[in-house]
Amino acid sequence: MGLMSLAFLGDTVADVILWRQKDVTMGILLVALAAWVVFEKSGYTLLSLVSSVLLLLFVILFLWAKSAAILNRPAPPLPELQLSEEMVNEAAAVIRTHVNALLSVSQDISLGKDSRLFFKVAVYLLLIYFVGGLTDFLTLSYTSLVIVLTIPAFYERYEDYVDKYVMMGYRKLLQLYVKLEEEYASRFQYLVVEKKKQS
Repeated sequence: MGLMSLAFLGDTVADVILWRQKDVTMGILLVALAAWVVFEKSGYTLLSLVSSVLLLLFVILFLWAKSAAILNRPAPPLPELQLSEEMVNEAAAVIRTHVNALLSVSQDISLGKDSRLFFKVAVYLLLIYFVGGLTDFLTLSYTSLVIVLTIPAFYERYEDYVDKYVMMGYRKLLQLYVKLEEEYASRFQYLVVEKKKQS
């Protein structure tokens, strides 16, 4: 795999992101696009859409069961829906572990034990704040999904070209940085020397 950063996701997820399973990736994009159109253009909210779909499902199943009883046909085949105690306990243990880790890190940040992590979290929260002000959550989610499903595949396909142009841009930025540092560092040193002479 050309992108080592995707290795931790697992083969299936990496294959979907890198378009090796084109049908699955295209299906995800189409479902996301349909959901975005339904929510954005029709004015539906998630709660109203879920309740409408559940109402339609229950009405169909109810009418099927009643008509099957009248016509002496079998009832709709429904599996028995139950959560096992073991499954609930496993989910609760996983959630508890993650919440405790989050609370521990939050406590370390709040008590000033990890300044570097504090600044990282602060920058990310500010970034989320500004991006959230520019768009709504639904559009941001759809755009993020499209980016996640296109950029890694594009990079894997054109890795050599992308690396070449990124290195060219990096060198130009480095040259600009050196130029600006020489220009402004000398001015700053001159101001410091003048200040010392005056005092």
